[in-house]
Amino acid sequence: MQELRAEEPRVRERGSITAFAVVIALALLVCAGLVVDGGAKIQAHREAHATAEEAARAGAGQIDVRRAYADGRVEVDGATALSAARAYLSSGGHSGRVTLSGGQAVQVTVTVSRPTRLLSLIGIASVTTTASATARMFHGIERIEQGIDQGRP
Repeated sequence: MQELRAEEPRVRERGSITAFAVVIALALLVCAGLVVDGGAKIQAHREAHATAEEAARAGAGQIDVRRAYADGRVEVDGATALSAARAYLSSGGHSGRVTLSGGQAVQVTVTVSRPTRLLSLIGIASVTTTASATARMFHGIERIEQGIDQGRP
């Protein structure tokens, strides 16, 4: 007669719950890292974009005063515009690329990095994002929007 052993299946499965728990815990840690550090990347991108826009506006607002008084043309003073945009970046502790395009538009590109909190546990030390913005000088009314009925509310 053969004896039935009730403990034999348990012996073969011994420790399988521990391995499963470790894998699940690691997966949950990675998911939490994506949420926390993904949020940090979104904030960094918003900061980079806002800084690029503001620096571009600071540069585009620099007019060539001599030309404006001499012949009435309102144009961006290129050297002053680039200097003002760079000064804005450095005042906020940022660095970036500032260029003048077409003589009237200032383009700024900013890169922002943030250290990670949870993803650093798996070797990802920081998140980095880059944003660009362009601002241009214009004087007066450039165009009237279609569909606006003047004189009526």
